[in-house]
Amino acid sequence: MLATVDQHDDTSPEIGGIAVDRLRSIIERVERLEEERKALSGDIKDIFAEAKSAGFDVRTIKQILKLRRLEPSAIEEQETLLDIYRRALGM
Repeated sequence: MLATVDQHDDTSPEIGGIAVDRLRSIIERVERLEEERKALSGDIKDIFAEAKSAGFDVRTIKQILKLRRLEPSAIEEQETLLDIYRRALGM
């Protein structure tokens, strides 16, 4: 679906019914955020490397980070199911 401008004004030129300045602004904002995400991803990778060199298990840290994003009830439900499945498999 194309975004069009209902009003014609001189500050927002249109080509083919598309507000060019608005489109350019949106694209440039996404590009900036993608660059920031790339930089942040590199920073996170560096932190995991630091954790690993300090003797921490990165896989466990990632698991903890995932759990911290969940609600306490969801964590409890996951742990209960994990326990049930372990017992069912004799673990």
